[in-house]
Amino acid sequence: MAANPGLVRLGVVSDLVDQTLFVFLILTLYLLLQHVNIGVARAMVVLVALAAAITSLNAVFEFAGLRVAIGAVNLSALGTAGSNGIVLLLLDTQHYGLLIAQVFFGLWLIPLGYLAYKSAGMFPKWLGVLLIVGGVSYLVDLLAAFLLPDVSQSIHTFIVIPSALAEIAMVLYLLVIGVRTMKPVQPDKRIPATA
Repeated sequence: MAANPGLVRLGVVSDLVDQTLFVFLILTLYLLLQHVNIGVARAMVVLVALAAAITSLNAVFEFAGLRVAIGAVNLSALGTAGSNGIVLLLLDTQHYGLLIAQVFFGLWLIPLGYLAYKSAGMFPKWLGVLLIVGGVSYLVDLLAAFLLPDVSQSIHTFIVIPSALAEIAMVLYLLVIGVRTMKPVQPDKRIPATA
């Protein structure tokens, strides 16, 4: 960290920008899908807001670790080993905070998948199912990381594949195909005959 403080600062700023854009994305998806089920759409917004808030707050730990590493915080009484230990503790806290945010990263995909599935042709049903499976995969990965860390190391690579596929498929679908919308019904423009 001390060798590349600019890179760490850039990482913190990019996390904050990423989460801000994530909130705007979910607001757009909310406007697009609220007609399917407003309660589920609201739940999706709340879950993303929680994920973004936790992730943004975790950036504080990374930035604090940087400040200790470059000596901006005077911890000389602890010595070099003590300062390094605090840096590692702050970075570990940030890491596990992101794992906790993963709960909400996984959970928001489930209502999004439900809304996509029930969207009456705006999205294909397979995409909705894939998003739900991806959300469940996030949760399984998180539970394994906390409850079975040894097992988590061996299954992590495989269990995140459905999550990655779901998110990439949604982005590609929106970019390449777009949302299928119904054309509005035009009122009859003929003038009725008068008797």
